[in-house]
Amino acid sequence: MISAGDFRKGLTFEMDGEIYQVIDFQHVKPGKGAAFVRTKIKNLKTGAIKDIAFNPSDKFPKAHIETKEMQYLYNDGELYYFMDTETYEQIPLNYDKVQDALKYIKENDVAVMRFHEGKPFEVVPPNFVELVVTHTEPGVKGDTATGGTKPATVETGAVVQVPLFINIGDKIKIDTRTGEYLSRV
Repeated sequence: MISAGDFRKGLTFEMDGEIYQVIDFQHVKPGKGAAFVRTKIKNLKTGAIKDIAFNPSDKFPKAHIETKEMQYLYNDGELYYFMDTETYEQIPLNYDKVQDALKYIKENDVAVMRFHEGKPFEVVPPNFVELVVTHTEPGVKGDTATGGTKPATVETGAVVQVPLFINIGDKIKIDTRTGEYLSRV
């Protein structure tokens, strides 16, 4: 059991039959009344984010999340298949569990799959990926004085804001946590 007074960023716990992760927290001691813990928590199965205030003595069971590197193999129209690189076991997942990761991974890429009680609930792409730009408007000479950006579509279908000098066919590095362009490769 973990008490709300011990919350830290990234901590996972169970509440009302759901798994939550602490995104942000703040211990508040008002002049009048009892202290409390103001938190922003994310439901790991649905992705919903809530702001909740807890009494510091509230206790919750700690959720144990296992992670495993899995290779994305293919999709058959309905399911997306991932393979454990150690045991070669294949796990099919529905689109709702992989939709965020699919913006940044392509077939044969390795991603991290998260499990709770042996059931997969989320696929997390690597923090940084290198993808080829498949569509973008050409940059016009002389437009670089302001350091402007333009949208570019990469090979997985994600749209990223890139500098004006990026062209179709360029390979770029993207931070998948923020969706931002980092550099040309």
